[in-house]
Formats: sequence, structure tokens, C-alpha cells
Amino acid sequence: MNPPPRCMLFDLDGVLADYDRGVRVATLARHLDRRAKDVHAAIYASGIEDAADAGRLDTPAYLAALGRELDCTVPADAWVDARRAATRVRPPMLALAGALRERGLTVAVLSNNGTLMAERWPAIVPALFPLFEGRAFCSAVLGAAKPAPAAYLRCLDALALSPASTLFVDDNLANVDGARAAGLSGHCFVDRAALERTLADLGLT
Repeated sequence: MNPPPRCMLFDLDGVLADYDRGVRVATLARHLDRRAKDVHAAIYASGIEDAADAGRLDTPAYLAALGRELDCTVPADAWVDARRAATRVRPPMLALAGALRERGLTVAVLSNNGTLMAERWPAIVPALFPLFEGRAFCSAVLGAAKPAPAAYLRCLDALALSPASTLFVDDNLANVDGARAAGLSGHCFVDRAALERTLADLGLT
């Protein structure tokens, strides 16, 4: 029997938190005095968000690109407020992560997000801290986005942990498959109960 994992690596949106694109778009649209459909297109249909997540746009370049799409200035604080409004942590999942840390596991977050998210984590999802202090990673900072194996491997390099010692949890099966391709164990998240059954199977209850 393989030893239990020493690290639990969690996705953010859809696992540790609920994320509502509609709320994010509507909030940013109000800040910018733009139509919600135009804000949605700028974020999700232009390719800008994907480029930022992959680390190809730093924060100034990302905000400038959104501004060009929307013909206005996009202040960082407006973006942060919109992302915060759209993100609601799941207290039962934070409690589970906290319990695992108390058992001696390393708990960390790996999210496909740009450098602005990385710079403003505590303002956007303050409930994650201090539990994940120093162990919350955005793909842009790593220079690779899930499901590319490099995203997981660079994250684990930063944690000084091996893929074989890590269980990755994400609600997107493609991202779980990417983790497995990188040598991690993977769990496709549906709900806490199913995750707890996986943890029990791994000797972590």
C-alpha cells in the first residue's frame, strides 16, 4: 500500500470557493460604466484572460489590454472588487483543509489566474489566510496553466514536495488528468462527502 499523501493541492474556484462569472461581470461593468455583455466578451472571449493566466501578460499589460477592448481605463481596484464579489469561500472545505493541516499535511492552492490575482489574494479571498499563507499559487506566476504538467511541477518545486506525495483536487476533469500526467494523484471534485471518501481510502481520516 502506498503511503498517504503529504500534500493536498486544491483548486480554488469550484472547490474551495464558489465563483460566479455573472457577478464578476456585472460588478466590473458598473465600475466602468460599460455594458455587461461587452465586459464579458473582453474577459472571456478576447483571449486576454487566457494569456494572463498563462503568464504572457503581467498586471499592467493585462489591465491595458482589457482597457483597449472596452475603450476605457480599467483600475486594478475595480477588477479586485469584481473578483471579490464573485468569489464566496466554502467554509466546510476550509475546515477540511484546516483539519488536514493539523494532521501535518501541507495544504496549498493552485489556481489558473493572472498576476493581479497573485498580487491581491488576501483582498479577494481573505478567508484563505493565514491557512494558505505562502502556499497560494497562480498559474501566471508559474508560467504555465493547468492542465499543462509544468504548472503542477513548478508549484511542487516551490513547495519542495514531490508529485508522488501530492493529491490534487479540482472540479475540472481535464485539470485532474493533467495532474496525473505530471505524476500526482488526482481527485475530480463533486462534493466534500466524495472527497472525504477518497481521503479515507488513502488513510487520511
